[in-house]
Amino acid sequence: MDRLDGAHAPELTKKVQRHASSGSFPPSGNEHPKEDLSLRLKKLTHAARCMLFMKGTPQEPRCGFSKQMVEILNKHNIQFSSFDVFSDEEVRQGLKTYSNWPTYPQLYVSGELIGGLDIIKELEASKELDTICPKAPKLEERLKVLTNKASVMLFMKGNKQEAKCGFSRQILEILNSTGVEYETFDILEDEEVRQGLKTYSNWPTYPQLYVKGELVGGLDIVKELKENGELLPILKGEN
Repeated sequence: MDRLDGAHAPELTKKVQRHASSGSFPPSGNEHPKEDLSLRLKKLTHAARCMLFMKGTPQEPRCGFSKQMVEILNKHNIQFSSFDVFSDEEVRQGLKTYSNWPTYPQLYVSGELIGGLDIIKELEASKELDTICPKAPKLEERLKVLTNKASVMLFMKGNKQEAKCGFSRQILEILNSTGVEYETFDILEDEEVRQGLKTYSNWPTYPQLYVKGELVGGLDIVKELKENGELLPILKGEN
């Protein structure tokens, strides 16, 4: 019927709502609306391994309890996705019955309710929180994975379709002229990667080009390699 890759809870809700309202699900009597809500809630609680249902967003919590919950999760480097219950009244009310838990925030791991703020504080005090919730990868591990995501990886401002600085635009033109396949990462979308990669690579500016996880250099280096006829063999892994 439809597909959503990755854990993006709000988008998942929109897709389910759209298909429900369009009549994509066959009618099944008086219990149909209730079943639809249960299905939505089940999908939402499983949208990521660790799901936080809160008031507001991690960047802008809209109540003190939600703010405290986010602070605890971030302090323990826990990887989580969130859903703003203010964005969907049906979910806000329905989840209270679904989970038999009357207040927010609510934290789920693998679709199972762990509890609210008081429970999380108890788990933190007993040092159980770190064993229950998945850890976010350390920045260095994340950068290693990103630089090896494709054989040729370009970290730039913008993307293939829309470069957001002149240097990035020029390096795209050079790479496109080689005919070699490559992937890009928009550093403007992730400040942690943007700052961290400068230290990781010991290279202070963007764009940065990597081949098989190894830094080739920025625009000036790529221009020199192209002029010397060395760029294509490097991109193909022949050097």
